[in-house]
Amino acid sequence: MKNLTVSPSPHVRSSETVSGIMLDVIIALVPALIASVVIFGFRAALITAVCIGCCVLFEFLWGKIMKKETTIGDFSAVVTGILLAFNLPVSIPLWMCVVGCFFAIIVVKQFFGGIGQNFVNPAIGGRIVMLVSFSSAMTRWTEPLVWQKGVDAATTATPLSVLKGYDGTLSSSLPSLWHMLIGVRGGCIGEVCALALLAGGVYLIARKVIKPVIPLCFIGTVAVIMLIASKGDLEFTAYQILSGGLILGAFFMATDYSTSPITFWGKVIFAVGCGIITSVIRLYANLPEGVSYSIIIMNILVPHIEAITRPKPFGEEKEKKNKKEEAA
Repeated sequence: MKNLTVSPSPHVRSSETVSGIMLDVIIALVPALIASVVIFGFRAALITAVCIGCCVLFEFLWGKIMKKETTIGDFSAVVTGILLAFNLPVSIPLWMCVVGCFFAIIVVKQFFGGIGQNFVNPAIGGRIVMLVSFSSAMTRWTEPLVWQKGVDAATTATPLSVLKGYDGTLSSSLPSLWHMLIGVRGGCIGEVCALALLAGGVYLIARKVIKPVIPLCFIGTVAVIMLIASKGDLEFTAYQILSGGLILGAFFMATDYSTSPITFWGKVIFAVGCGIITSVIRLYANLPEGVSYSIIIMNILVPHIEAITRPKPFGEEKEKKNKKEEAA
């Protein structure tokens, strides 16, 4: 007769680890990092290195000060550093990067218990604080190197800023769609090369690190709304999809395990909500971009989304109310 071993859940264990998942995310971000250096120069690599170093350092110091086991070995701080850097302009002063990293790691992540306990994406939290605190520096865009003619840091407008003036015809000052795809345009360090981001997103889906539900519903919602708003202008819709941080946010930030729903329909509602808010901000708000704000707003709503999409356990019955309570 065999003995049965009784133990608390979980009963089914996976070979996947946090560090393994984070390493996959880092690998997926490498193409966009390489593209950013080619497009903006080595300062893009410097900013990324500073953000990674600061995020890891702050996480290490927090563990030492609070006398907790250090968690820098799970590489989550590295991912936060890369994502924060990817959401910054290449001209940003380095000391501002330190401020953003401190807020992302200490305030957003560690104040709420560390990895898995934060209720909003740390990189987005850090970026929004920097955008509010250093609005001028955070909206100063540099031309790609191939456009600069003997000028070290020529400023330019982003495609989203140009699209704000859309009146039925597209401005001639917009880059070509091919340039939009390969990243020859103004914007944040890691958001400009859509091709590199898509390659990284496909890698994550192939590795089963993320599911395609959130990226497809997020980008698809924006596409549908922009198509309606432009009265069927496919070119305008294509520019909206390739502009800003939509692809970066949809694949790498909206899919964060800690701050997105776990149920299928929860993911759909979450992603569609992100798409609607992004579109409304882009079309009607003073800000040209809305990806970061849309994700952080939907992050806050995740507990409510999961509550209404939670599957009913097999055999569960609804609690019967007392007749006296019903009469009252």
